[in-house]
Amino acid sequence: MSLSNRFLLLGSTAAFATIGAAHAADLPVKKAEPVEYVRVCTTHGVAFFYIPGTDTCLRISGRTRFEGNYQTNYSRQTGTGDTSGYRGLLRFNFDARTRTEYGTLRALVRLDAGSRTGLIHSGTQLRIGHSYAATGVDEAGRAQQHVNVDKAFIQFGGLTAGRAASYFDFYAHDFEIYGATSGSDTSSTNLLAYTATIGNGFSTTLSLEDPVYRRTPVFAPYATTATTPVGPVFVGYADGLPSLYGTIDSIQRSRLPDFVGALRVEQDWGTAQLSAATHEINVGNLSTAPAEGTGGVITGIAHTHSVQGWAVQGGVKVNAPFIALGDALYLQGAYGDGTQNYVGYCMIAGCYAQANTGFGGQKFAQYFADASINPFTGQLQTSTSFSAVASYLHYWSPEWRSTLFGSYGEQDFSAGARLAQGAAYSLVSPNGAVAFGANAVGVPGTRFYRLSQALRDSYQYVVGASLIWSPVRDLDIGVEGFYTQVGVKSGRVIDSDKSPTAYTNVAAINAGTFVPRTATQDSVSQIRLRVQRDF
Repeated sequence: MSLSNRFLLLGSTAAFATIGAAHAADLPVKKAEPVEYVRVCTTHGVAFFYIPGTDTCLRISGRTRFEGNYQTNYSRQTGTGDTSGYRGLLRFNFDARTRTEYGTLRALVRLDAGSRTGLIHSGTQLRIGHSYAATGVDEAGRAQQHVNVDKAFIQFGGLTAGRAASYFDFYAHDFEIYGATSGSDTSSTNLLAYTATIGNGFSTTLSLEDPVYRRTPVFAPYATTATTPVGPVFVGYADGLPSLYGTIDSIQRSRLPDFVGALRVEQDWGTAQLSAATHEINVGNLSTAPAEGTGGVITGIAHTHSVQGWAVQGGVKVNAPFIALGDALYLQGAYGDGTQNYVGYCMIAGCYAQANTGFGGQKFAQYFADASINPFTGQLQTSTSFSAVASYLHYWSPEWRSTLFGSYGEQDFSAGARLAQGAAYSLVSPNGAVAFGANAVGVPGTRFYRLSQALRDSYQYVVGASLIWSPVRDLDIGVEGFYTQVGVKSGRVIDSDKSPTAYTNVAAINAGTFVPRTATQDSVSQIRLRVQRDF
């Protein structure tokens, strides 16, 4: 190709390129949508980000945990014999906050779920509907799935509404792995509360809280049938003489919320709180079907009036940076009348039960009933309880820390309450021939009455320690061990482990032909391992 032809080809190509560019410039150009990247929100702390398209900041966090447990056990009676157990736990937190002209609007949701096997299974969680258990012959009751809406509340100004921790609580096992000590620890309840800030670190709270999560069943010694109420035999009078009339429906009704008040101070030296609560005990009516012998005019039948139980608690947390950075000491004490769950006496054995055994093969049950119904007057007779706890956290280094903790508690029933139940029992079964099981009080003055476990005043104490290693941030690898002793405050009780048939041989015990084994106390040691990652 000649040089002139080459110049002609290049010129033609350039012309076409210019024309193409001119036409392209006339076409409409669609702009790309702007990319809205997630923006960091620093207004409410670390790890918050703006939800795209809103002015709400959100933090997503969670937890995973493994636990293994071992405890001493000396029995292979039915339902006991486990010495080990395991648990896996997951948790998701969603914390949403928005700045408003009235202050911060906050919503927090926390979901917990877990899988428990062997020794780590909870009758407490089953009773309040937080767990469901396996039914297979080799897994029955010893494999559980646990699901709980642990938190779901709204905060706006001083208002808190939803599912949150009770404002009565203070220590709430803050430094413990298992949570073995006595003391109130209701981390999930439904409430409506208002907190007013006074100044200089002081605040006061009034909270209306769900009474269901603070109930302990009213003492009900005699079960009737699955379709009729469960409660104590009520004694009316026929022709001027005591006569068995029927039972009282001891299932509690919901009428009033629990009223909780707290005065709190938080300053550099630490935190202190004074709490108080009222709790209504409100049972049903006398059944209409007489039990026997009503061949006369029944008189003296009194309606069971509700009563208001109450509880008070005081606690202090003292920071001790002069010993080591992060060190702190908790001291807490509580007293209650008809409010055992606020005192937290049931923590190691398991709450929401009339009576319970906290470890396999326990020789006798502790009774946690907030009240009993006098079978002659029909009126509630409340129990009293108290607890005291101390816990000290010490940092040996930034990676190593340990806790030393202990508690002591008691629960008492009036002598009149137990005597009245025994008098009613004497009408039901004068010689003990009718077996009413472990809840039977017995006929006053008999050997069985002196040895039966029902409505016996009891005590318990716990001592323990833990050691936790945190090699990196938000990872804990720890072990905790503790010793628990429970006992009756006076006299002796039947050892249900060594004499499992005693409560079906009442007449033989009173006649002296059957001498059951007895005990004054029982104890257990436990060790728990935990590996936990927060993120």
